[in-house]
Formats: sequence, structure tokens, C-alpha cells
Amino acid sequence: MDTQEVNFQLVRILNEWDPFGCGIGEYDPEIADVVYVVHKTDDAHHLAVNIQSIYEHSFEELLPYKGCLEIAKSLLMVKSQGSCEM
Repeated sequence: MDTQEVNFQLVRILNEWDPFGCGIGEYDPEIADVVYVVHKTDDAHHLAVNIQSIYEHSFEELLPYKGCLEIAKSLLMVKSQGSCEM
């Protein structure tokens, strides 16, 4: 997968996650920020904390760390699969 395909998969996963039940397409700014961080780290904990912060900033509600960690691991798996095939 090239970077564009990886990003498409990351966006798809984040849209399907829908942590606040707002619906697909309602998290575009947050998704853009998370995708940026995914490309800057390989550490699931670091990514999970950043996901919490990004969504808390927008929705003024802290998401549970466990859920953020699970989504972070999924996102990093997609990223690693993309880099393995490049």
C-alpha cells in the first residue's frame, strides 16, 4: 500500500469507530489530526494518549484510555502493513 491507501484505511477505521455516536463524516478535523500523529509515532501508548487529547479538545469529554489504545493498535497495524509492502 502506498501512503494514500494507508491514509484511506486509517480514515475508514476512524470513521467506523465513531466514539461519540455522531455518525460518519462528523470527525474530519479529529481524524486529520490522528492520521498525522499515526505517521509520527510507532508507540501505541503515545498514540492513544494523543487520540484522547485530540477528541477531548473537540468534544470536551475524555474518552476511555482502553478504547483509545485499541484503536491506536489497529491504526498502527495498518501503518505497519503499508510500510512492509512499500
